[in-house]
Amino acid sequence: MNIILLGPPGAGKGTQARHLVESRNMIQLSTGDMLREAKDSGSEMGKIVADVMARGALVTDEIVIGLIREKLEGDTDHGGFIFDGFPRTLAQADALGALMQAQGETLDAVIEMRVDDTALVDRITARSTCGSCGEVYNDNTKPIPSDGKCSNCGGTEFKRREDDNEESLKTRLLAYYKQTSPLVGYYYAKDMLSVVDGLAKIDEVRSSIAKVLDA
Repeated sequence: MNIILLGPPGAGKGTQARHLVESRNMIQLSTGDMLREAKDSGSEMGKIVADVMARGALVTDEIVIGLIREKLEGDTDHGGFIFDGFPRTLAQADALGALMQAQGETLDAVIEMRVDDTALVDRITARSTCGSCGEVYNDNTKPIPSDGKCSNCGGTEFKRREDDNEESLKTRLLAYYKQTSPLVGYYYAKDMLSVVDGLAKIDEVRSSIAKVLDA
């Protein structure tokens, strides 16, 4: 099963993707992770990525599609792929669809994690993550344990993203709505879109996603 998780920054896509990796043996394809992995791999594609990043240039859609193609052609012993952070534009969505078809793969579900912007800003500006495993905490709803240890891995280092502030988040939201939100209509028109409440409790979001995937 191959799926796309859609939603603005901070909607919880990464948290839900990690759960799907653990519970369904899926592979999370995060654009940032793929680029970093390729850059350090020494492969031909990796050399191209390293050169682009060294020059501070933008990574083209063709490069990202090439990295995804490598993943699709790799190990098949898994429960499918989760596209997290890609596609971001209509052109990328078309390119991904063409690639999936060429590889004999299907896109089985597109799940929009819908949020209220004001509530999202409140949530993200209170967010911190475990520096070891990435477990997400929130000052208001899920504070760091009183013993200072991550409840997931026992790590003791926690961090906040520098851009997890109201001004930066609003800038990121604007970019999302300009570039990525048209994908909601795109996949709705293809009868592939399902919507879950991204601001519900983590377990409730997990349950909603599971209902979509098991339907």
